Amino acid sequence: MTEKMTEKYAIDLLAEMFRRMNLVREFELRAIAERRGGLIPGFIHSCVGQEATAVGACLALQPGDAITSTHRGHGHLIGKGGDPKYMMAELAARSPGYCLGRGGSLHISDYDLGILGANGIVAGGIPIAVGAALSFAMRKQPNIALAFFGDGATNEGAFHEAANQAGVWKLPVIFFCENNLYGEGTPQHKQAAVKDLAVRASSYGFEGVIVDGNDILAVYDATLAAAERARSGGGPTMIEAKTYRQRGHYEGDPQVYRTPEEIEAWKGKDPIPSFRRRLVETGVFTDADLEEMEGSVFKQLDEAVAFAAAAPRPEPGDALAGVYADVHDGLVF
Repeated sequence: MTEKMTEKYAIDLLAEMFRRMNLVREFELRAIAERRGGLIPGFIHSCVGQEATAVGACLALQPGDAITSTHRGHGHLIGKGGDPKYMMAELAARSPGYCLGRGGSLHISDYDLGILGANGIVAGGIPIAVGAALSFAMRKQPNIALAFFGDGATNEGAFHEAANQAGVWKLPVIFFCENNLYGEGTPQHKQAAVKDLAVRASSYGFEGVIVDGNDILAVYDATLAAAERARSGGGPTMIEAKTYRQRGHYEGDPQVYRTPEEIEAWKGKDPIPSFRRRLVETGVFTDADLEEMEGSVFKQLDEAVAFAAAAPRPEPGDALAGVYADVHDGLVF
């Protein structure tokens, strides 16, 4: 398996997968620390443990493709190429941030990177992604859209309406469900009558695929296949990536709904150390190589925090800037 890995995947891609997953993990841990230290106000919904879904999916996309994100979206942003410097500034409510310091953790966007926005509303990004896919189709562009959402979002009307429309029109969109087994504090079996959420795709005339969300290569392969299907006119795909968040729904969550034993068992399936072992087993990567990548991540985050801490806060007089609709590449936002 490990020998074939470097035959199937470019070495640069494997290295970037490892670096970017580490960047997501350490960004989250650093943001949590800076919130405790007072730099970052508000809530943080970390994606620690779910790095393989975000990075694996985004690396399978092309630069012109679009994504929509969720309240647990830092990994999606970094996966799609977001700069931790401007992300940290946004979390710290500083004006150089992606949304001028006014969106915070839940509402970061960067249209130039195809990041159409994180969203504090459960399932709120799904219709936006379908709208982007419709735009690509109408303009005959070869791009696709991908909507990230959690297991709880599949019980929302917005998911079903968007999936139905995408299926009818065979739109170039991927419905990517990060099933971390809990909707806030409610386990999946208490919120859905089906064990596998991907089966819901068949109701709308497209394929549902289940993958190990802690295996970045499985996620990458599934997303790449879905993207190729969408680009070729084959319509949508729903990917259900079964994963697990290692921390609470939000920082400070007492987590009374699950046991310490369950959390520890899932930490044994952590996507980063398992992928690290696989890379070393190929013989192409050494521990020293991977330690160098890890060190570069820490340096990058040190710089991001320093940038955010030194950045100015938004001016009160700019409160209405960007509130009204603007035209971007022919689209109104």
